[in-house]
Amino acid sequence: MNIARVDLNLLVFLDVLLRERNVTRAAQSLGITQPAMSNGLRRLRELFGDPLLIRTSGGMAPTERALALQPQVRDILASVEQAVQPRTEFDAGSANRVFRIMASDYAESTLVPPLLAFLGEHAPGITLDILNPSDVTLHDVEQGRVDMLLNRFDDMPQSFHQVTVWQDGFSCLLRRDHPALADFDLERYLAGRHVWVSKTGMGVGVGMNPQDAQRLGWVDEALARLGKKRHIAVFTRHYQVAVLLARQPDLIVTIPSRLKCRLDRPPARADLPRGESHDRTGSTGRPARSAGTR
Repeated sequence: MNIARVDLNLLVFLDVLLRERNVTRAAQSLGITQPAMSNGLRRLRELFGDPLLIRTSGGMAPTERALALQPQVRDILASVEQAVQPRTEFDAGSANRVFRIMASDYAESTLVPPLLAFLGEHAPGITLDILNPSDVTLHDVEQGRVDMLLNRFDDMPQSFHQVTVWQDGFSCLLRRDHPALADFDLERYLAGRHVWVSKTGMGVGVGMNPQDAQRLGWVDEALARLGKKRHIAVFTRHYQVAVLLARQPDLIVTIPSRLKCRLDRPPARADLPRGESHDRTGSTGRPARSAGTR
């Protein structure tokens, strides 16, 4: 095939069609008419000798050939985009943009506060948009909708750059009058009722099975290697909820130690300032006196 005779704009059409899997939405994404996109799909089918997208009861579905082409087309377009971008150095101090980061609430609670402090001093025009793991897919990252992922991942595509940001241990939260505190050892730990909390990876979560130690995470995997098992009374994906549950009289919450250190330094509290007239949500107005303590 003579590449000079191929309309490379068709690759842009194919990339969007495979992402949206809908001709109308793909046309809207590129700002063209639906007939123009339909014509582009017809030409793509002729070029590759494959239907690429077929109608099913659930909508348009890609063929095996289309699924094989998708990462190749994305890599080609990404290379072209990088080649035509102007050669300008990123200046964080003068930049004014939004970075979208997927993070678990643990990563958000431990890393974002010092990051915001650094940005406030060195890059005040940067805004962070933190997304939940269930809000994001790998496809969103590949398409540039999300800039970074912060979480524990068991596996990632080889095309993704990965780096270990930090390592952490575990600490336990219990009520001050919890009987296990008298002599807190492994035996007393296992005798308690536990709160399981985690949200690794990304995408929509699924229900947990208390019998599946490998899917329960590091703590339960370590206990399984010792031939031990803890009684999990509740599963949650939110560390802040787990902290509240630690106030229950008989529960033990195991959380990363860095998060516990954050809890040991609560901020001051102040009432929302109100104006002369305000609704039930409170509108900002004249300053109110602080009602908090260090």
